[in-house]
Amino acid sequence: MFFCDYFNEVFVNEGNMNIDSVISHTEDTNVEITEKKVRKMLYAAKIDKSPGPDGIHPLFLHNTAEEVAGPLTLIFKKSLAEGILLHDWKRANITPIYKKGARNEAGNYRPVSFTSVVCEILEVMIKDSMLQFLVESQWLTLKHHGFVSGRLCLTNLLESFENWTELLDEGHGIDVIYLDYRKAFDTVPHKRLLTKVQQGGIGGRVLNRIKAFLSDREMSVVVNKHFFAWAPVVSGVPQASVLGPLLFLMYVNDVPDWIVQNMRMFVDDKKLWSKISGLSDCVHLQADLDQLSIRSDKWLLSFNPDKCKVMRVVHSFTTHYCKTILHTDYWRLRKKGI
Repeated sequence: MFFCDYFNEVFVNEGNMNIDSVISHTEDTNVEITEKKVRKMLYAAKIDKSPGPDGIHPLFLHNTAEEVAGPLTLIFKKSLAEGILLHDWKRANITPIYKKGARNEAGNYRPVSFTSVVCEILEVMIKDSMLQFLVESQWLTLKHHGFVSGRLCLTNLLESFENWTELLDEGHGIDVIYLDYRKAFDTVPHKRLLTKVQQGGIGGRVLNRIKAFLSDREMSVVVNKHFFAWAPVVSGVPQASVLGPLLFLMYVNDVPDWIVQNMRMFVDDKKLWSKISGLSDCVHLQADLDQLSIRSDKWLLSFNPDKCKVMRVVHSFTTHYCKTILHTDYWRLRKKGI
């Protein structure tokens, strides 16, 4: 129960949601589900992937694509039309993946979810339709890179370096703040997430399907082929799932609206920077950090101060310092040369 207890502890219980939020006009996003499309996805299934709690292996789906494409198409259409999911589709086998640090500390492991492969096929079609709608409506911020065509980790770096180079050529120093969320994917509160989905214009059957996707989820931690008892999942989006990354992207889409300075995001990684040519620049940067702290409190997605880093880019070590960063002593970090 070592991992199971820890993963349960990081969940966020938002209780009664008490936030002021403007819900945009929502649309019943069209999701095209055809037997031909389902068959194609069955043939494209990764046959070396582990099955989910339903035990249906992708190799079986690949080999029986002609026979099962028709029945699955009917099931998918009914699931989307009625906003319902089979019980096994709401379950996930959780495999703890070691990151770094002491191996006897559960916090040094990332919980990766293995969900139903059959359900993931439907999720791919829903995700593709949602993403197309969000891109065409220009709702997604251009400061976010990752999971969007044409905006990758490389474009994130190129845009940042271009801006830093311009500031250096003008003779300014630059302070860059690297921000890290605490257990980002596991702590997204569901009610607030659905509010963000509606703000993106997603409604109708797709919204109901996402509600069903998030509600009454269960997980079972798997260690050395030993399955622990099922436990409820009260917050978060499943890591390694199809819909999870897009839903998280929608949840943090408005982060740049809270600040004045430059920012680039890649999934749950964020960097904020400002030219530093005087004390006023430090004040403005600190004001943005304070605003992000306020947002994190309001939307229950907190930063981990111990993993937030400060980097200074200068020609000479002569510019001013800011005093605080998300409750961490910025001056202490600068003295250490971080």
